Amino acid sequence: MYKANVVIIGGGPAGLGAACKAKELGIEKVLILERDRELGGILFQCIHNGFGLQYFNEDLTGPEYATRFIQKAQKLGVESKLNTIVLEINNNKKILAVNSSDGLMEINTETIILAMGCRERTRGAINIPGTRPAGIFTAGTAQRLINMENLLPGKSVVILGSGDIGLIMARRLTWVGAKVKAIVEMLPYPSGLTRNVVQCAEDYDIPLILSHTVTNIYGKKRLTGVTIGKVDEEGNIVRKSEKYIPCDTLLLSVGLIPENELSKNTGIKLDADTNGPFVNQYMQTTIPNIFACGNVTQVYDLVDYVTEAGELAAEGAHLYMKGLTNSKTVLIKKGRNIRQIVPQRISLYERQKPIRFYLRVQYPEEKVKVGIYKEGKEIFSKKQLIVRPSEMIVLEISDEVIRKASETNEVTVKINGYRN
Repeated sequence: MYKANVVIIGGGPAGLGAACKAKELGIEKVLILERDRELGGILFQCIHNGFGLQYFNEDLTGPEYATRFIQKAQKLGVESKLNTIVLEINNNKKILAVNSSDGLMEINTETIILAMGCRERTRGAINIPGTRPAGIFTAGTAQRLINMENLLPGKSVVILGSGDIGLIMARRLTWVGAKVKAIVEMLPYPSGLTRNVVQCAEDYDIPLILSHTVTNIYGKKRLTGVTIGKVDEEGNIVRKSEKYIPCDTLLLSVGLIPENELSKNTGIKLDADTNGPFVNQYMQTTIPNIFACGNVTQVYDLVDYVTEAGELAAEGAHLYMKGLTNSKTVLIKKGRNIRQIVPQRISLYERQKPIRFYLRVQYPEEKVKVGIYKEGKEIFSKKQLIVRPSEMIVLEISDEVIRKASETNEVTVKINGYRN
């Protein structure tokens, strides 16, 4: 039997950010439960740079970014249990967990912060026909094999999906001597950040084939090749467009799914668009003492945003423990060309602070403005030269806009064109 003021499930960048912030706010007993052998989450296999530009104003690698927070957590006295699996959350204040040293544990806590991150979508989820040979990996698995296990997955590679991990692995495989035949993307535009498209594909002359997908897999013991085919606007394969590419390895970079099995079992309301919990600006879920942060709520572009979400969750837990409740809730509705938005609601407290909205669009557009509308009237707008589904839009909403929004029960966020 253990007791804690805050239990954080997951020790990645979101969980570490939440733990450090909780201790800084004066919360006495903060416990992280992590199923891996070390804290840091996915960051230790992300040896490329590009981390910390927003949070530290420095260009760090994944391990450097993680180490800063691990050392900070240790100095602040954050407790952690590694190699620990959380089995269930009972009555919203009791956690059942298990590990090899403590056995089965029951942990009583005032607040819970969910920071389990996300997992990769696999071949089974996208139903590629063909045989089942060796040589088919998710991009994240290949990244771990190369960067942490010093193993080369293959020498002749096709990558399905132009997500950020797939693009980064195209460059990494090229560095270690493999030949990347093509990056194949089903959409008519890349699904990763523009900087990764340029730095990882274009700079290395790796073909990026849009509006195509893998239609068949060949090989008995080991993969010998794949066929790719053109895809129309409705996602159907165009007849007689298929082409065979010989290869010994296929990497899948076909999306990430927030890890929410525990969340579902608690009865938290989930958003069908993000596959994560419904949260307010302090990452509070529909169960008052449970908070969620990082990629468990939605898949973020940058680890810096993930850490900031963890810190917001810690602030929310602190407010809850002090007995400060919100007086009213304003729902955030999706309008034209908005695919998803977090937070999904604004809770009004006595002391308001600016709110950040993170949203993604459904399709690319140029020369638009992102607006917030109350009863059809615009109360906030931000011009964008271009919006892409692969790049998250961040809106900083001031106290004044929040006050205007609070005059109604819901506001709508939508994208409209503008003229110069």
